[in-house]
Amino acid sequence: MTATSSLSFGEELRNWRLRRRLSQLDLAGEADLSTRHLSFLETGRSRPSRAMVLKLAERLDLPLREQNGLLLAAGFAPVHAERRLDDPGLAAARDAVRRIVEGHDPYPALAIDRHWTMIEANAAVASLIEGVDPVLLRPPVNVLRLALHPAGLAARTVDFLAWRGHLLGRLAREAELTGDPRLSALHAELESLPAGGPRRTAASEPYGGIALPFRLRVGDMVLSFITTTTVFGGPADVTLSELAIEAFFPADAETAARLRGLALG
Repeated sequence: MTATSSLSFGEELRNWRLRRRLSQLDLAGEADLSTRHLSFLETGRSRPSRAMVLKLAERLDLPLREQNGLLLAAGFAPVHAERRLDDPGLAAARDAVRRIVEGHDPYPALAIDRHWTMIEANAAVASLIEGVDPVLLRPPVNVLRLALHPAGLAARTVDFLAWRGHLLGRLAREAELTGDPRLSALHAELESLPAGGPRRTAASEPYGGIALPFRLRVGDMVLSFITTTTVFGGPADVTLSELAIEAFFPADAETAARLRGLALG
């Protein structure tokens, strides 16, 4: 559900402006209004129109959930629908996610929500996470906790410190973008986990100069991947806007061959 806040619209607006590291002059220029008007909005001396709230939310690059929250703070109804993933209205989107994830086999792919909860995963993912602590696989499965926990994939991740830094950096950016306290709490939890592992090696440098590889020991070999993230274009539903598909592609011929072999059993 869309988060509600006890703060006034002006307080919420000011908090978001500061979070985005914008001065009143910066935001006023972006939103095509006077600095005086913006100041009055932040102090509560002026009340915004619904169109103004949406314009400011757009200029502040707020996700759909946070746009709804800003509207509520200003006394307006949310404009972006927020349905459960099992809602019939999202059936086509669910089918698209499932087709993409399953169609990526024999390479790993999974779908996650805003908080990195696993929604879908293909058979290739299951083959990679064999042997992790069953506690980490109890629903809801958090993908980042699975990746960084010592009882998860951390012990088998080559150049773990580099991969850990990449994931924690991404999570920190998402927490900053959304202002979501659950993401901030998850970041604090994962950052407190043991960070043991070898120092960054030459093998952990960006693969081919284009990406940081994810390298995982599976059996007697190391599988190397580059990853992509896919999101829905132009979503109008909060739940849909927060879905992402993480797809893993083999970074070398040996990994591709091994994954095909695993798929064949």
